[in-house]
Amino acid sequence: MIIDSHAHVVLDDISYRHMATLTGSRNNPRSLAKLPPDEVIHKTVRGLLKQMDEVGTDMQFLSPRPYLQMHSLAPASVPLTWARYNNDLIHAHVRTAPDRFRGIAGLPQFRDSSPAACIEELERAVTELGFVGCLLNPDPMEGDGPPPPGLGDEFWYPLYEKICELDIPVLVHSAGCCHPRESYTLKFINEGSIAIMSLLSSRVFQDFPKLKMIISHGGGAIPYQIGRFRAGHIRRNQDFDAKLKQLYFDTCVYSVEGLELLFRICGPENCLFGTERPGTASVFNPEWGHELDDLKRVIDGIEWLNDEDRAKIYEGNCRKLYTRAFPA
Repeated sequence: MIIDSHAHVVLDDISYRHMATLTGSRNNPRSLAKLPPDEVIHKTVRGLLKQMDEVGTDMQFLSPRPYLQMHSLAPASVPLTWARYNNDLIHAHVRTAPDRFRGIAGLPQFRDSSPAACIEELERAVTELGFVGCLLNPDPMEGDGPPPPGLGDEFWYPLYEKICELDIPVLVHSAGCCHPRESYTLKFINEGSIAIMSLLSSRVFQDFPKLKMIISHGGGAIPYQIGRFRAGHIRRNQDFDAKLKQLYFDTCVYSVEGLELLFRICGPENCLFGTERPGTASVFNPEWGHELDDLKRVIDGIEWLNDEDRAKIYEGNCRKLYTRAFPA
């Protein structure tokens, strides 16, 4: 089975109009928006399934599209209302094609507020909607002021406790960006890098040994600048590579060179297949003769990977982490 562990819900026109109204009104008066009718959802799902079938993907894990999560937009009821709407929409997609989709919850994070405020919606998504994981944005300020502490800080512990209780993995993924020096794409990479270094210099995995964390987009910059971090750890008689093995990484890295380095540094046993298709990389690459996010073709072409390696990347690691997605 080919499991795409990093994909996002595709919004229809009705949902975009709801987003525009919610943004413009700042949820005052309170939003009463309903989900699109079934025929609209079914049309969207058919389009998604067509894209999956074109590249041989059997299943996708759907989460809210990160840069549209509005975590920094006041008041707090805006990201809360939008997170609940997105989670309900994803649930409708999963119900429409239950053999092809699983739900990954968006959290109603708000600026520098305590992540404990996200627990109620996370519990609803997992226990009522049947979701199998969640997104976590390391900077819900979205560049609009000083961010909250790094993911290694006890600030995040109330959320980690609930995540471990629910036995779900976390996909660490930045959201939008208001800072003029960063696009949201660049912020994805920067926040992934910061998250790794904060986690690996903390007690998080000692305090939460069952915490399962996946760093999106191939771990930001860390696997590709590994020498700098090895050097600092060698000076302290520490093994940076061993620490890195406490984390997992997806394959949303749209180059052969990047994917090869990711597998060599982090190991096939710590990588999960992910494409974000359809997304930024859904564009034809004339050099490859196919779209950039058709990553199975790329991974299949890496000759030094063996069948066991590919089985771990495409399915095995995902099944190991997402226990709710594949109950025994």
